[in-house]
Amino acid sequence: MSTDAPAIAPAALHRQFLDAFAQVHQGHGSPGTPALRIYEHLPSTNEWLWHLDRTVGPLPDGTTAIALSQSAGRGQWGRQWQSPEGGLYLSWFVRPQTPADNAPQLTLCAIWGVAAALRDRGIPVWIKWPNDLLLGDRKLGGILTETRLGRNGRIDRAVIGIGLNWQNPTPETGISLDQWLKDNGPIPSLDSLAAIAAIVWHGLWHGYQTWEQQGIGGFLADYLELLAHRGRPVTVGDRTGLVIGITPQGELRVRFPDDPTADTPFPPGSLSLGYGRPTP
Repeated sequence: MSTDAPAIAPAALHRQFLDAFAQVHQGHGSPGTPALRIYEHLPSTNEWLWHLDRTVGPLPDGTTAIALSQSAGRGQWGRQWQSPEGGLYLSWFVRPQTPADNAPQLTLCAIWGVAAALRDRGIPVWIKWPNDLLLGDRKLGGILTETRLGRNGRIDRAVIGIGLNWQNPTPETGISLDQWLKDNGPIPSLDSLAAIAAIVWHGLWHGYQTWEQQGIGGFLADYLELLAHRGRPVTVGDRTGLVIGITPQGELRVRFPDDPTADTPFPPGSLSLGYGRPTP
């Protein structure tokens, strides 16, 4: 990516975001306001944090970058993430110090934390395994986690990026939070991009801290309660089974009728669940 310094967002916008973050901190016990950088435009907020970590020096935990638009946003499996102005494009830097095999758990705790934070504000989101947020039967947002290993082979740095539809245009399978609020009634605490960013940031922090202190057992049961496809059929090749849950490694557990005593695990990226309204 280009290493030219990108344009910083106006000071007034920074103050709006900082005030929103401080309000969430005061009301929900989050850590102090992070090192927050807001840019008019970036190719990728994830890549920019990696660039800063390489060039500026070791970034502190919780360093956050937000871009008002992106030109090279990325989703899972190398997919492009369309990032026009109006959406939330936020990346968060942490130093987990965990075995490499735990990498999928960073995505699981992050998506659960954000989902829980939005639900606390009255937004009935669901989790689409492994890294998407659904609102009704359409995609509201998604998470991309990238990690780096230290000399000891453990994950010593991670960037967790999230894209969430606020007022930006969306594809047919997507939905914006602003449109949902217009259809279902306003929520005073969700009236600006800054407010959404603060809630998402709090959710990331809460999910990560829960995982760091308690492991995946600290949130797995709650994650499963929000898993949109749990108990629903999924077709794999010529077989149809039921989604049972996930493993601690982030694999999807599917139970087929020809072997009802054992679940078959599928790693992230090995099958697609598509979109659809969660079972009531």
